[in-house]
Amino acid sequence: MANSIGWGIIGLGNIAHKFAKDLSLVHDAALMAVASRSIQKAIAFKDEFKVPNAFDSYEALFKCEEVEVVYIALPHSEHLTWSIMAMEHGKHVLCEKPLGVNLGQVQQMINASKKYNVFLMEALWSRFIPAIQNAKELVEEGEIGSIGYMHADFAFFGLDRDREGRLLNPALAGGSLLDIGIYPVFLAYLMLGIPDTIEASAKYIETGAEMQIAMQFTYPSAHALLFSGLSANSSMEASISGSDGTIVIHSRWHEAQGLSVIKNNKTEKIHLPTVGKGYTYEIEEVHHCLDNKQIESHLWSHRNSLELIGLLDKIRAKAGITFPFE
Repeated sequence: MANSIGWGIIGLGNIAHKFAKDLSLVHDAALMAVASRSIQKAIAFKDEFKVPNAFDSYEALFKCEEVEVVYIALPHSEHLTWSIMAMEHGKHVLCEKPLGVNLGQVQQMINASKKYNVFLMEALWSRFIPAIQNAKELVEEGEIGSIGYMHADFAFFGLDRDREGRLLNPALAGGSLLDIGIYPVFLAYLMLGIPDTIEASAKYIETGAEMQIAMQFTYPSAHALLFSGLSANSSMEASISGSDGTIVIHSRWHEAQGLSVIKNNKTEKIHLPTVGKGYTYEIEEVHHCLDNKQIESHLWSHRNSLELIGLLDKIRAKAGITFPFE
């Protein structure tokens, strides 16, 4: 494909399949290589998406000259090691959220980006979808006045999953907070910034993994009530309420196809459907940054990732969430 940007994917689970489907919708993107510890899985992925190269080692993919950007879709606990190795090989990196498990890891990854002068971004795809972009713009324009209250949750039943899998295994940084709680925390940070105080309370399962967590962020003139969990299904709407009205980001808000603005007892529904699942927008942002020789995005910068993981670290400290490898 002429003038296309060559991508590679390591970690070929469910999210990698969704990402690859959306990558095919971006006109100047080409998936050139995939890698898994299982060569059978890599070959199956290669055949499904008609990828030129399949490898049974991540380092082999990093050495593939046709790959310019690596999408890292591995468990949280492996992001640091493989992101840095990719950057050492001169590859740009889009790494699944959370970028690292704690602030120290994220700082190491950013340091590597600067050292090797390669692009690095946390794949917080919701930041780039039209509904979230529009909600952010409306808040900044003062459409609903001064914000006083925000609510966001993300919960589904996941306690039937394998206890050794990434979701429920503390050794893999499992639990709801880093997997899905990061979304409501991100939204509060995006709309209101860094809170003055944080309160958090968590529940645990027998593996030691946190299964649900309730959080309260306090700002000078606002509160944000946030929740994530693996023990029940939630409505997964998000609302931002101000002195002049309310913005409701439709369920499931992290991948919303629109929002509503409620003012003066009137509701305006705004339809903002995504292209594909919605990963297309973060892919296009990576391309935009590479075209402009940037090593970070202005929409979701290195500083944004540092501040977000800093909030998650504080929440973990409040709730007593620890991982055995730290």
